[in-house]
Amino acid sequence: MKKNWKTGIIFLVVIVVAGIFFSLRSSSDKNVSKVNLTGAGSTFVIPLLDACKAGYTTTSGNTYTYSGGGSGAGRSASDKGIGDFNFSDTPHTANTRRANVIHVPVIAAPIAVMYKLDLAKPLNLSPSTIAGIFAGTIVKWNDALIVADNPGVTLPSVNIQVIYRSDSSGTSGNFTNFLYGMAPSIWTKLGSNDFKSSFPGNIDSPANLGRIVSAAGSSGVSVLAGKTPYSITYAEKNYAKAAGLGEANVKNAAGNYQAPDATGTSTFLGASVVDPNGFLTFDYNTMEAGAYPLGIVSYALVDTKGKHAADVKELLTYILSPACSNADPALGYSTITGALYDLDVSQIAKIG
Repeated sequence: MKKNWKTGIIFLVVIVVAGIFFSLRSSSDKNVSKVNLTGAGSTFVIPLLDACKAGYTTTSGNTYTYSGGGSGAGRSASDKGIGDFNFSDTPHTANTRRANVIHVPVIAAPIAVMYKLDLAKPLNLSPSTIAGIFAGTIVKWNDALIVADNPGVTLPSVNIQVIYRSDSSGTSGNFTNFLYGMAPSIWTKLGSNDFKSSFPGNIDSPANLGRIVSAAGSSGVSVLAGKTPYSITYAEKNYAKAAGLGEANVKNAAGNYQAPDATGTSTFLGASVVDPNGFLTFDYNTMEAGAYPLGIVSYALVDTKGKHAADVKELLTYILSPACSNADPALGYSTITGALYDLDVSQIAKIG
């Protein structure tokens, strides 16, 4: 009888320990990633994707790795079937695009015109003034056209150091589209992901050497601008704070100088025309008073028949949700709503 009692106790202990073990293992398994999705492309989306990683993993159990490299790299990776999702800030219309790849304009934010000046309040810039600065027809900070945008502000009589993206960039594509769309008499060439090919003149002329320079990626141009007094560049607004740069208020078609914020971006994008492919045509002449005319979207390029299509579908659904777009409001990304949200939902439904 005594032996049986001991045996029972031992058996009970084994059951309890085993139960604890499997309970812990089950709990642990929930936190082990099921799939590690990979992507590349637009640097515009990196801050938001970084901010949303933890929430996405908590929600899905999956993880993702995103290597950036620029929109050109994203389109190239998509063409080669590399990665599960890639991003481009301009539509991928080349005939190299694979048949099952769709566009999902799931991330929205402003491009900021950023500068290295010691001013008490944000600089105001009209589109024609911005075009003149980046085209090289306005070369000093106290030029009469900049002064006219900023009455009562004392500006230095020094040369403007222009910094542009050297890599194939959707940010450059959107920025030069804006310049051509709102100041075509100054920025006379169509927009392009290659800033140099859109430049209205000879960017390598003696007058521009050393005054108009380049760097790779949004991080590259903003870091260089942050180290260069009297410089100006363009990138996602969240890079400005880290680099110690100011953000210009940009004059819209209604005549208002609008800050590069989420509300102004949403207002501007709301005036866009959307086609069945998911491509947006921006209306730079919208008379919406609060529109920020340098708002853009980044398109996820997704193979609807990809190996991890169901997981990518879940990821894009999470990115579209306020849980992601509002993960860090200081970044300035916009929550997509209205007709554009409905388009995204319909595009995402095609995956898998």
